[in-house]
Amino acid sequence: MKMEKIEVKIGVSNRHVHLNEENFKKLFGEDAILEKAKDLTQPGEFASTSKLTIKTMKGEIDNVRVLGPLRSYTQVEIAKTDAFKLGLNPPVRESGDIKGSEKVTLIGPKGSVDLNEGCIIATRHIHLTNDDVVKYNLQGKKFVDVAVDGLKGGILKNVSLKVSDNYIFEMHIDTDDANAHLINQGDIGTILIGDDLD
Repeated sequence: MKMEKIEVKIGVSNRHVHLNEENFKKLFGEDAILEKAKDLTQPGEFASTSKLTIKTMKGEIDNVRVLGPLRSYTQVEIAKTDAFKLGLNPPVRESGDIKGSEKVTLIGPKGSVDLNEGCIIATRHIHLTNDDVVKYNLQGKKFVDVAVDGLKGGILKNVSLKVSDNYIFEMHIDTDDANAHLINQGDIGTILIGDDLD
């Protein structure tokens, strides 16, 4: 079967933290406001000016940015390389699926929070709308493979599809995937569709 090829822009996500309001106040103070530093690609999402430290018994990582807006849960997203430094083995999960994930301590300028769960390695994923699903004939698919070109090109497998009419069509990977394939922010990948990929 002839494969269809669909180009998608790639965004590279560095380690970051999503906070709920309660934990934000504990870390940054009761009167603190989550201030925007710059907008992210997906509508309504932004990188804030707030940064904190992720700490475990075996290590810590400073200056980790908090993304906004605040959520109903607190989640720490790191790459496997970060996990080695912290002595962790986080599961690979979709955002929001934090049950039973790794424990970490977050340290802010006004306090600290011990999380009993919440640290994950985020799945490779593509944001798309319902119209995109129809346009690219992706109905019924939950995962796709994405090819990248270049000196260390390859195929990124098990890329999940996240559908919402608020999304902008874009693929997100972490820094480990980007470094392994020499992918830069804004590079283009090709979604591969075909029976010979199954």
